[in-house]
Amino acid sequence: MELAFDTDRSPLAARMRPRSLAEFVGQEHILAPGRLLRRAIEADQISSIVLSGPPGTGKTTLARVIAEHTRSQFLSVNAVLSGVKDLRAAIEQARTFRDQTNRRTILFVDEVHRWNRSQQDALLPWVEDGLIILIGATTENPFFEVNRALLSRSRVFLLNPLDPKDLSRVLDAALTDRERGYGAYAVTVTQEARDHLVGASSGDARTLLNALELAVETSVPTFPPPPGTEIDVDLSVAEDSIQRRAVLYDKDGDYHFDTISALIKSIRGSDPDAALYWLARMVTAGEDPHYIFRRLLVQASEDVGLADPQALGVVTSCATAFDRVGLPEGQFHLAQAVLYLANTQKSNSTLSYFDARAAVQEHAGDEVPTHLRDANRDGADLGHGQGYLYPHAYRDHWVAQQYLPGAMQGRHFYEPGNLGWEGERAAQLQDRRRLQVAAIQEAERGQWVVAPARGADARWTRRAEGGIYDHVAELRDLLVDRLNLSATDRCLLAGDGILLVVWEAVRRSPGGLVAVWSPEDTIQVVRHSLGAEADRIDAPQLLSTEGPPAAPPGTDRQSTSGHRGPFDRVFVRSFRYDDPAAWLAALPPLLVPGGRAVVVDIDPADGTRPSAILELSPEDRDALKRAELTGAPARTSLWRNAADSSLPPGWTAELSVHHTVTPRRITAAQLTEWLAPDGALGDALAASADGDTLERIRASARSWKPSTVQWSRAHLFLTIEAPTA
Repeated sequence: MELAFDTDRSPLAARMRPRSLAEFVGQEHILAPGRLLRRAIEADQISSIVLSGPPGTGKTTLARVIAEHTRSQFLSVNAVLSGVKDLRAAIEQARTFRDQTNRRTILFVDEVHRWNRSQQDALLPWVEDGLIILIGATTENPFFEVNRALLSRSRVFLLNPLDPKDLSRVLDAALTDRERGYGAYAVTVTQEARDHLVGASSGDARTLLNALELAVETSVPTFPPPPGTEIDVDLSVAEDSIQRRAVLYDKDGDYHFDTISALIKSIRGSDPDAALYWLARMVTAGEDPHYIFRRLLVQASEDVGLADPQALGVVTSCATAFDRVGLPEGQFHLAQAVLYLANTQKSNSTLSYFDARAAVQEHAGDEVPTHLRDANRDGADLGHGQGYLYPHAYRDHWVAQQYLPGAMQGRHFYEPGNLGWEGERAAQLQDRRRLQVAAIQEAERGQWVVAPARGADARWTRRAEGGIYDHVAELRDLLVDRLNLSATDRCLLAGDGILLVVWEAVRRSPGGLVAVWSPEDTIQVVRHSLGAEADRIDAPQLLSTEGPPAAPPGTDRQSTSGHRGPFDRVFVRSFRYDDPAAWLAALPPLLVPGGRAVVVDIDPADGTRPSAILELSPEDRDALKRAELTGAPARTSLWRNAADSSLPPGWTAELSVHHTVTPRRITAAQLTEWLAPDGALGDALAASADGDTLERIRASARSWKPSTVQWSRAHLFLTIEAPTA
């Protein structure tokens, strides 16, 4: 049972087995000078260990090296050939040795995973009391195959397949050693044969030496040959000796990268036959399967992605199974992963991440919107988290609010594919994106008066605090229904409040034309929202103004000539137009006979205003009401008078008002901003109220406790019909 060293008549692999740490090749990660295992061996202070690694990586050899360096008794058993009886005999021998010498016994158990649970349990008491120092060797994953209790009392060392440089050192040693190898013979191995033997050995020194032995000793009629006999080992001899054909492949050169590229492109192109061929070529050439799996894991997200989110899990499971099984059976797991990726649906939408990275550089200084900031640390003092809408409190666990920095409003990076899992969700995502942008703009438009512009962040915060998604889809349909669009209508959407209807107009007029004439910031949002659809023939045609369109197209240097007017339908939306008569006078040239125009405005005088919610004395409330009427006069009569005076004979105009009441969260910051001196309401109040009244009203706004109120708005609709002739 004691470990016996091989004689000169042993196979080459046994003869060349290293006898000391100096001769040991590879495994620098655990045996380099200064490493724990090397220090323990050199100091003869080895403790129980488990050596795990593929065949031919040096597990048994390392055990022999330890035997040479220790004063302990060294016993060896093979778990394939030994049973409980042999184990008991080893334990008895160890006890006798301890009683006689007061030294311990090192027991080397090769293929320890082959012992069943009860056999492994039988070792536990003797390992625990120090009688036995266990060195277990296994080609399997020890964390699966070795008793957990035994494993917890041992240190696990993982041995890796030898790299080509290490295998070359093994080959050179065998060719130059005059006592144990072929140094005494005239053996010549060509470079091609060397490369093939090293590459085809797959990191296994035993396989390499066995193949070299076969190549050398079968190249002459008898071995040893007569003195001076030249033994030439070329590529054909090397191929025969290792029973593998040389494949045109260089793991460090062009063929390596060309072949993995061919595999990746075959999978991307959904060709399973080609993918299997390139996989087989790589495995046959000795490519590291872990490298292949790493590339497949990348491809599962890069080229399959959200078309089939299960692909990543399938490849991960195959990779895990391979680690447990190893070669050659692990080739089934490689093939399964490749076939799954080649056959499933594809999407490269994850590349949108890199567009987002580019945007980070472009907007590196953008602040996190206030309502998204952490409210746990200093929210009470700085207002962090105020206005955040909790999605789970809303229908479908979704609510429209801003999540990007303010300057990036309407921007999106992810372009969903139209296949598989993400294809089923693409339409919903697109609709939510567009409704979200429009709903946030509606929140701003729903204020009783236009707040002064204070940057994109401020606009987004005000919009997000509106929380008006619940009625936005209904309002969109109401607006578009007024236009009465047909499938082939040419439609002009003008103003700075038309985001709500752009995409619905495109949907309802697939065979016509939708032109958008709006300020540049709105055009940018539409452009971002279109994304990859911007180049489609049926995409909206975009024309921006240099600011809020104070006059209709055609009345200044801007025109709609690029949009093939006149139009069957014209939609105008904004409450920023101070001269409705100018707009109505410019409409006739824009409409074809029988055409229709719909003008939409909000009448802030007919909705909820600060005077209705602030806690004020009757006198102060009356003062605020007068300022509200001055700062935002009634719009309904303004448009009615404009229609009566500006439209040509034969044209008809119908005016109606649609009231909506929605819950809205109002904060002190909003009220204070509305009453600030640089806004219409603040200016009107400062001009009509004395200083004490002004201060009391503003103090009431500052002390307002954030709460949700029923917010009323009045949408004014002016529907204009052109005569048919």
